[in-house]
Amino acid sequence: MLPPEGVKPRPQQQARPLIRAPRPDRLSRPRSRRAGSLSLAATLSLLLNACVPAPPPGPGPAPEVASRARIAESTLPPMKRFAEPRPAPPARANADLAQDFLELSFQLESGRRLPHLTRFEGPISLRVTGAPSATLMPDLRDLLVRLRREAGIPIALTGSPGASITLEAVPRARIKQVLPGAACFVAPNVSSLADYARARHQPRTDWTALPRRDRIAIFLPNDSSPQEVRDCLHEELAQALGPLNDLYRLPDSVFNDDNVHTVLTGFDMLMLRLTYDPALASGMSRAEVAARLPALLRRHNPRGEGLSPAPGGPTPAPWNGALQAALGGEASLPERARAADRALQLAAAGGWTDHRRALSHYVLGRALQGRDPAAAQAQYLAADRYFASRPETALHRAYVGTRLAAFALTRGDGAAALALTAPHLESARNSENAALLATLLLLRAEALEQLGRDEEARSVRLDSIGWARYGFGSEWAVRAKLEEIASLNPQKG
Repeated sequence: MLPPEGVKPRPQQQARPLIRAPRPDRLSRPRSRRAGSLSLAATLSLLLNACVPAPPPGPGPAPEVASRARIAESTLPPMKRFAEPRPAPPARANADLAQDFLELSFQLESGRRLPHLTRFEGPISLRVTGAPSATLMPDLRDLLVRLRREAGIPIALTGSPGASITLEAVPRARIKQVLPGAACFVAPNVSSLADYARARHQPRTDWTALPRRDRIAIFLPNDSSPQEVRDCLHEELAQALGPLNDLYRLPDSVFNDDNVHTVLTGFDMLMLRLTYDPALASGMSRAEVAARLPALLRRHNPRGEGLSPAPGGPTPAPWNGALQAALGGEASLPERARAADRALQLAAAGGWTDHRRALSHYVLGRALQGRDPAAAQAQYLAADRYFASRPETALHRAYVGTRLAAFALTRGDGAAALALTAPHLESARNSENAALLATLLLLRAEALEQLGRDEEARSVRLDSIGWARYGFGSEWAVRAKLEEIASLNPQKG
């Protein structure tokens, strides 16, 4: 069921996560606007234990994870945070970027057209209400610095009730009461969750009716992992300020239904910088904005002038529908496999060689995993090949790398697991994905143990825990992740 059009929600997930706990199954935060459906990020992050055939059942209790995988101290090492953002600038032609901007800014995800550009006019103030989690304010301050520096947006914190943007931090249960299935969302012309609950069906919360943006509210959970809260923050604040649409064809953006990127990218900052350029203003038509974009892009992205256009093309509704059916939690595994196969056939028939083709292979692999692990591995390897063909999808490929490395571990091939994880550590760091980085490091620790390099394994595992504290949150979730990945090692079974 689609959420109300006046809202841009991020859905509650449905299964336990591979990369972050105790949130449901996913490697990176979800961004699908469909309440209650699984996002593509979830397909990239099923439990590592689901990556491989389950061991045959036997009598007696399940074996305990070897003590080497445990951390003896009652308190885990302190949480780590990324010190400096490393966004890469977009590597596409300005002609393509202009089309991206128009589609993101003048259309909702449902396909409804927005009649004119809307943005805040003048300095933007933001206040925080509710009960923010301990990491929200540091992450928010870091993000505001980036928005001022990279996007040129005049935004600052305030304590005034008349703030342009109100960010309310509340328990997940309260968000779910108002908008079932959403983990976080943004809405216009309200200043509190209670205000939105009263006004959600009124014209004032309809994005298509806004002449400009004057008052926006963001609702974030305060009882999720630090990374989950930060990811919601980046996504929802970007939507409060700028584009409201999602495009599957974008490989390097949070404005994408595949939900792979967790923090604002160089592409996203360019879109926001264009939105707030003085040459544009609220009320401009699509044609008026299109006429100004070439000059704006020459100024803000000169490197894109020398690149040849290579438009990704639209994403047909049948492929989108097949992919959503393959991801749906309601369907049986055979039904999901058939839907995934349809998505792959459509991608192949369309001649796609981009990340959408790779995702089609990945989703089919997921659907095949339980009944035919070898066939699933073939699909994962095909996904890896397509992701590897483009530098913009290095992060996507890192997700696949965790699954391939997990499979290698279960076969006792520590050397292969090390080789499969090594290329992706930098991608995880550059994308500020602590959960992904922790998982890669934990996989490497198990691989090192398989190779008899126990001292190195202990050091790598200890390093992973600080990132796991940020990515997974609670101490019990971090310990559960340690044991989950250790259970892949047949030496400990």
